[in-house]
Order: sequence, then structure tokens, then C-alpha cells
Amino acid sequence: MLLERTPACGPARDALIAGADFVVWDGLVPANQHAGVFRRRMHNSLKRGHTIDGLADSVDILRRAGEEPLRTGSINAVDRSSWFTIFLNFAATEVVACCGGRRPTTTGSAGTPESGTQPRG
Repeated sequence: MLLERTPACGPARDALIAGADFVVWDGLVPANQHAGVFRRRMHNSLKRGHTIDGLADSVDILRRAGEEPLRTGSINAVDRSSWFTIFLNFAATEVVACCGGRRPTTTGSAGTPESGTQPRG
């Protein structure tokens, strides 16, 4: 499913092959809503000097997808050194976009929206 749509797809696929944890959430959200949220994340991460592989490409893909309902998912590497956000079609049979990469190494960034990590509960 992780075709080379963005530069993050290959590393995300490699993480899964290596045994990464992943989850796909049930809720559907219009692609253009994701585009707005992730465009803000992109600007915030760039202000902090962090780059997120595939984020600009993903924002563009999501913007062009308009009102298409998408599911989101998360991939976390076994050693927690990298993370990925995936956007799937409504049936969760195709990855539409993917972004992520190495976690920032600066102290205090883990768990922030810009880092891409999700609090565990």
C-alpha cells in the first residue's frame, strides 16, 4: 500500500517491515481539513528548524483531494526513533499520502503536535 507517493513512503514501509507499531483510526475526515492542519504543522516545524519528510507533498496531495473522506494512521518505529503519519482512502485500502521521519532530538519536543507523536493513553 505504501507506494512512492512522497519521500516518506519508502522509510515508512521499511519501518513496517522491521516490525513497527501502527494504527489506523476509524474516523473519516475530509482531505482538505487535513491539508489545513498539516500546512500549519509544516510552518511550525520549519520555524523550529525541523523538517518532516513528505509533509509538503502530503499537504499538496490532501489539498487536491478536496472533500474526499480519509482515514489517518500512525507508524512508530520499533526503537521509537522515527514516526510516520499516513492518510488512507475511506476503505483503508490505499495510502493517499505519507509524511514523517526521524524524531527531533531536541529536549522537550517529543509529544508536541509538531513532532508528530501522539500521546499514549
